[in-house]
Amino acid sequence: MQKSYTVNIAGVNRDLPLCPVNEDLYIGAFVMFGDVEVTVAAAKALLEKAPEHDVMITAESKGIPLLYEMARQSGETNYIVARKGPKLYMQDIHTTYVNSITTEARQMLCIGGQDSESMKGKRVLIIDDVISTGESLKALEKLIHEVGGIVVGRMCVLAEGDAIARDDITYLAPLPLFDGEGNPK
Repeated sequence: MQKSYTVNIAGVNRDLPLCPVNEDLYIGAFVMFGDVEVTVAAAKALLEKAPEHDVMITAESKGIPLLYEMARQSGETNYIVARKGPKLYMQDIHTTYVNSITTEARQMLCIGGQDSESMKGKRVLIIDDVISTGESLKALEKLIHEVGGIVVGRMCVLAEGDAIARDDITYLAPLPLFDGEGNPK
C-alpha cells in the first residue's frame, strides 16, 4: 500500500502521509503548523491571485498561520479568525455549525461583534488550508452574510477530492482522495 503522496505547493514539495477516514477512503494529511517554508510560499502565491478585498477570514485553527502570513506579506493590519467556541472577551456573538471531513463531531464557529463590524459592507476573502467537502466554507459564508459582509473570493492551498472541479475557489494544487490501497480515486 502507498503510504504517502507527494504534492508541490508553490514550488515546495511535501510528502503527505495517507490517513484513513474509513476502510475505503484515505486522505493526504496536510498540516501547515510548523512548516514555515510552505506557509510563506503559499501565502505569496495566493496573494498573487487574490481579488481586491478589505478583510480576510479563516476558521480556527489550521488556516491561521496562512492567514497571518498573507496579512503580514500584504501589509494588512487586521484579519478575522472564526473561533471554535465563544470566548469571554467576545460580545454580540454570531454562531454557526460545521461538519468537517477531518473532525468527528460537529463543530461550532463563531465571531464576536467587533469582527462582525469589521466585515459589515466589506469585501471579505475566505482563506483556508484545504477545501474538501466545502462545509467549512459554507459555514464561514453563512457568518459573513449574516453580518452583512460580501464574499469576494475563496482561496486555499489545496483543493481535495470533488473540490478540485469547483470553479468558485482558487487553490495552489489539487489533492486527490485515495482508496484503501492508497491509490488516487
